[in-house]
Amino acid sequence: MWGPEGLDEVEAELLGPPEELKGRSVLEIGAGAAQCARWLAAQGALPVALDISHRQLQHALRIGGPFPLVCADAGALPFADASFDLACSAYGALPFVADPVLVLKEVRRVLRPGGRFVFSVTHPIRWAFPDEPGPEGLTVSSSYFDRTPYVEQDEQGRAVYVEHHRTLGDRVRDVVAGGFRLVDLVEPQWPSWNSSEWGGWSPLRGNLIPGTAVFVCERD
Repeated sequence: MWGPEGLDEVEAELLGPPEELKGRSVLEIGAGAAQCARWLAAQGALPVALDISHRQLQHALRIGGPFPLVCADAGALPFADASFDLACSAYGALPFVADPVLVLKEVRRVLRPGGRFVFSVTHPIRWAFPDEPGPEGLTVSSSYFDRTPYVEQDEQGRAVYVEHHRTLGDRVRDVVAGGFRLVDLVEPQWPSWNSSEWGGWSPLRGNLIPGTAVFVCERD
């Protein structure tokens, strides 16, 4: 799944037709519990799941899967140049780093020429609206152009969660600065079958404003 709307890779084929994934090396960045890597392995691909969170990778290990798990920073990938055919990230790493260009350059470095990187993030327009699933989440409450990060702190004032806002233009410029060519920008519509409502996600909002932006990038 590329996002809460329910767009899945079987339908979207953003990494390519599933039958062509067999035998291809794929790096999942910000893998969490490695759900995407598990699906890729089921298609016959050769995934590697990377996350900076050891605890998340413990969940991945508990669930299991025939692929390596790597605990590392997405801005300093521990792989040789041109190690992978493809890379993907579903809501992983990029929203949480202050320097996304550094990550993009690292991903480009480890991709082979012609390699594709597909990543999804919260659609930038959502930052202008309250994170509410009902009608109150449909009124602009802050400036879309305010790039102040969202930060949660513990009792000692230490940041325990940080998410960075980039405008749509920022994201496009980051992709180009990272050395990629932007092939497509997918904004999934909320499907009629999805009646789920959680956090700021709901059919009401999803039918009116985009929630996810999926960037399809290639290394020439």
